[in-house]
Amino acid sequence: MNRINILSSATILILLISLGCKKDAPELGDPPTDADAAFTFEASAQSDNIIEFTTSNPDVIAVWDFGNGTKGQGTKAKGSYPSKGTYTVMLTIFSRGGSAMSTQDIVIAEDDLSLLSSPIFDFLTGGLDNGGVKTWVIDSNLAGHFGVGPNPAGAAGNFPEYYEAGENEKAGGGMYDDKYRFSLDAFTFDMITHGDVYINSAQAGNFAGSYEASVGDYTSPLDDQLGETWTISTEGDTTITFSGSSFVGFYAGVHTYQIINIGENELFLRYEDSEAADLAWYLRLVPEGYDSGGGGGGGGGGDTTDTTVGYALPIDFENDEPEFTSFGNSTIAYLDNPDVSGINTSARVLETVHGNETWAGIFVDLEDKLDFSTATNIEVKVWAPDTGDFRIKLENQANTAEFVEKDFSVSTANEWVLVSIDFSDAAADTYDRLVVFPGWDVPNAGTFHLDDFEQN
Repeated sequence: MNRINILSSATILILLISLGCKKDAPELGDPPTDADAAFTFEASAQSDNIIEFTTSNPDVIAVWDFGNGTKGQGTKAKGSYPSKGTYTVMLTIFSRGGSAMSTQDIVIAEDDLSLLSSPIFDFLTGGLDNGGVKTWVIDSNLAGHFGVGPNPAGAAGNFPEYYEAGENEKAGGGMYDDKYRFSLDAFTFDMITHGDVYINSAQAGNFAGSYEASVGDYTSPLDDQLGETWTISTEGDTTITFSGSSFVGFYAGVHTYQIINIGENELFLRYEDSEAADLAWYLRLVPEGYDSGGGGGGGGGGDTTDTTVGYALPIDFENDEPEFTSFGNSTIAYLDNPDVSGINTSARVLETVHGNETWAGIFVDLEDKLDFSTATNIEVKVWAPDTGDFRIKLENQANTAEFVEKDFSVSTANEWVLVSIDFSDAAADTYDRLVVFPGWDVPNAGTFHLDDFEQN
């Protein structure tokens, strides 16, 4: 489901000025009429629950509120309604002469829960098969769960290179006992604060009763924020926005977060600082009760049972389906080799369809740290739909801020090739997660097939 953020007032002002400006003095036109603000709608060919909206006047700037917690823009737009009910749709139009607004109710007769079958929705909420409700917490016992870096991101990418919090370093600030519950039902979001939250010192004046925290910055009283909503946008960066006064983790004045990585057991977020435009904050969350290897989230109140599954290289797919995790909206499947030829005559392979993020990929956790004293290369057989860069990244599961990554240029498409990258200069006994980025830096790069992960 596609969510589009509403035009900012600044953007609208720029557009209005550009419409009205000439080389001589600007002229305003007639104010828009009710007829200009009228719109029609009809069900799409795809689904009766996907409604197509069209403005009566094609020569205006159009901003939509679809009545379902999502926004849109353009003289033609689509709204998606998974749940039956009556929704009030509001259109606001802008012209050189001013603005006008109109509303209409639409009635959705039946549920169409297939519209909720998105990997991001499934990860956030557990998916329809698991009740559609999931609670996340800050992974406080894992070093690097919270930090800050430059905005825009520096050479290290989306990474808190200025500062990373150590294990439970911010205990007592008001953040570690907070819980964040996502529901597919009306996209409800509950922020459970247990009475207080952790905020940036620059935000203290906006919170009554805030006081300096013993761990730096400020703690503020704040009641649970229940019944709010969450909205996903996949225009440009994939972002998530929370309604009302709700937010996640350390508050820095914003309610929209970029999703850097999401999986069944990890949610890694980046967000800007409203008072310091050159800073970006980072948060790492896990499902409530999950042990990521750092002891669990939520201030250590999680289940300490070790649920980590690790594998040893080499990895193939002949008799087993090792547990790989996708991110960036990629998918994973294990299937018969679609091209038994050349360097790969194996019967079974892994297939991944590249997500819409440029950094989309997959990873597998290893049972032991990699040693490069004798075998220095990481290799994988790849069938790519197009030529381009293939990135291999090695991470430390316990501290993903420790990593090394290198690229390989795939110069032949539509046949099996060997990607082999020398990691002889990488630290030994440090990395136990193998991450691959097929079609690096290209969104929706196509379908890739992978096989025979080895160290040689």
